[in-house]
Amino acid sequence: MKIVLFYHSLVSDWNHGNAHFLRGIMSELILRGHDVRLYEPADSWSAQNLRAEHGEGPIARFHQAYPTLKSQTYDLKTFDFEHALKDADLVLVHEWSDHDLVRRIGAHHARHRGYHLLFHDTHHRAITAPEQMGQYDLAHYDGVLAYGRVLRDLYQKRGWTRKAWTWHEAADTRIFRPIDGGAEKEGDVVWVGNWGDDERTAELHEFLLEPIKELRLKARIHGVRYPDHAKAALADAGIGYAGWLANFDAPRVFSNFRATVHVPRRPYVEALQGIPTIRPFEALACGIPLICSPWDDSEGLFSPGEDYLVAKDGAEITSHLRALVNDVEGARQLAAHGHRTLLSRHTCAHRVDELMEIIAELSNGGRRCATNGKRSRRTVAAAARPPGLLKA
Repeated sequence: MKIVLFYHSLVSDWNHGNAHFLRGIMSELILRGHDVRLYEPADSWSAQNLRAEHGEGPIARFHQAYPTLKSQTYDLKTFDFEHALKDADLVLVHEWSDHDLVRRIGAHHARHRGYHLLFHDTHHRAITAPEQMGQYDLAHYDGVLAYGRVLRDLYQKRGWTRKAWTWHEAADTRIFRPIDGGAEKEGDVVWVGNWGDDERTAELHEFLLEPIKELRLKARIHGVRYPDHAKAALADAGIGYAGWLANFDAPRVFSNFRATVHVPRRPYVEALQGIPTIRPFEALACGIPLICSPWDDSEGLFSPGEDYLVAKDGAEITSHLRALVNDVEGARQLAAHGHRTLLSRHTCAHRVDELMEIIAELSNGGRRCATNGKRSRRTVAAAARPPGLLKA
């Protein structure tokens, strides 16, 4: 199939977590022989910030890490929709797109019904900024891919779309895999995440900073948009702050620490239950022991307590961290269980299977899609086979 994608950025993951999943999905589609074209705005906010802070080096490193992935930039004022969408079989438009872009692609689809058109939502704005999301004109879209059941149901309840499917994020196991960092670790706890817009400030103090300080653990944090008061709090807790980390470097960082923590933003805890975001998928794929602050796995994606530990408050996460740091075998078993679960159903290969099934449904039994959502035996075997350890 010819697949055309419109996303905020492929080349930059600076405060842009969707790039992680996008890269994995695009890689899987190309591996399966699809012709994939991706367009990102020339003035994408993420890429602008990445270049402003780090120059062109990270963009060059992205192309080295993902040699098969390419994108084309566009200016909405001059963009040739007819050329970009010619002979397309499937078009995906991400929710962090300009309202006019979404409308114009929909209008094109109204005139040219030869392809399937889906809107892809991987954010909490449907809850936190419904006035923004309600302005998207999805009248001529075939449906919505929502990265959680509660979000899927919200689209239909509000009448924003006629059809919607749950399409969770997942780990790109070509990149996110266990790496043998050796017996001697660089530190105890590592956290990769952005400070954000005060959506989890209290939670980060309770579930990350204060336990690390109390236990006097050696810890490091990577991420962006940390205000001065946040950096001061990290310093007070004895935590090293290392700034932005290229997402494809995270596996090697994980390999040098004994544990990591997932602290979801408040909208996912309070209103969008069942959506873990991509961080837990990637941590489990790397085989690092994981502790989560409370979130409701209402869709049964994992087995809490077996794939990862859950802490209901600061005292409990302090106890969990103490145990993981001191019980090497227990930590290994926890990480191994989570890794097996991840490989069994939460890879980008699984998500492409799901996407193909959705396209088959739209195509009345899969007549437009020769694979009908099924991978070749070679691809199935590759996805099921636990990846070997790499040397750090």
